[in-house]
Amino acid sequence: MSNPPVEPKPPVEARLAVLREKIDAVDASVVELLNRRAQLATEVGEVKREIDAPVFRPEREAQVIARMRSLSKGPLSGAAIEAVYREVISACRELERRMRVAYLGPPGTFSEQALLAYFGSGVDPLACQSIDEIFRATEAGTADFGVVPVENSSEGAVNRSLDLFLQTPLRICGEVSVPVRHNLLTASGSMEGVQRVCAHSQALAQCLGWLDRNAQGIERVPVSSNSEAARLASVEPHTAAVASEVAAVRYGLKIVAPGIQDDPHNRTRFAVVGHYDCAPSGDDQTSLILSVPDRAGAMHALIEPLARHGVSMKRFESRPARQGTWEYYFYIDVIGHQRDQAVAGALAELRANAAYCKVIGSYPRAG
Repeated sequence: MSNPPVEPKPPVEARLAVLREKIDAVDASVVELLNRRAQLATEVGEVKREIDAPVFRPEREAQVIARMRSLSKGPLSGAAIEAVYREVISACRELERRMRVAYLGPPGTFSEQALLAYFGSGVDPLACQSIDEIFRATEAGTADFGVVPVENSSEGAVNRSLDLFLQTPLRICGEVSVPVRHNLLTASGSMEGVQRVCAHSQALAQCLGWLDRNAQGIERVPVSSNSEAARLASVEPHTAAVASEVAAVRYGLKIVAPGIQDDPHNRTRFAVVGHYDCAPSGDDQTSLILSVPDRAGAMHALIEPLARHGVSMKRFESRPARQGTWEYYFYIDVIGHQRDQAVAGALAELRANAAYCKVIGSYPRAG
């Protein structure tokens, strides 16, 4: 018995036309739903104005993002869903008020990338020349929030940020971690005639091995930022820069060698600072600064309440007190919100045992 004839597939263009028509229909539905969401967000803003509630609530946005990630069954990844919803939330938030956010400039830095990854594009970035300026602008209200680097996975803590947390009234209300991918950039796309490589000192350190192997004899010049290095390379033919792809595009440079960082998993963690005090989101951490009295067993007595109350410590960093004596401040991140029963109990004992104790924020953990 012969098999029935196989129906030939429609031409490729015909099949694509059908699929594109379906995509167009879905897109129309998505736009309609986005506008419905924006209208609801506008109504929320009107209610919040009646009670003078803040425009930006990091804990609420973290809950929305977590819920959207849990609802997605693929094929989009959770990270892709989060990236899309960050922009959706940012656009809706902008309908209430467009906020200003300070970061370590100039444009094209990893700090700017962190700002956009956390807040989306519905804010006005305020480029600052130093970490000190970010704190000052946010403290004074020139910026609503600031984004400051606190830790790099290969180079460790950003000490200036840690020092300023001792002095500032600002609180940490969020965190974001961005991958650090360094590229060697020149105007010509080659190293011919290049006499120096410019970058921020940390970037030079993060690429030390690659530069030792591939750029021997070329002067290395630390500058204020990788974006400044890219700007110099755009106007000086004998200068190469270590900077991001964003900086390459912004300054019209070509990538000579991509991904030259020695650690392929290199990341920088940024803290979002402001006057806002976050409520619990359900997945939080608390950052605090401690110092211990000068007596035997003081450090053990300080840490022991965390274990006894079942509070996990995520990070422990020491920093000299800069007072001419051998005293240290300890920067600690613990899992949980300061209003959680276990964390609150541990903090009460820490305050009783410590020579100095400052909680610098409870905030949603980065995914």
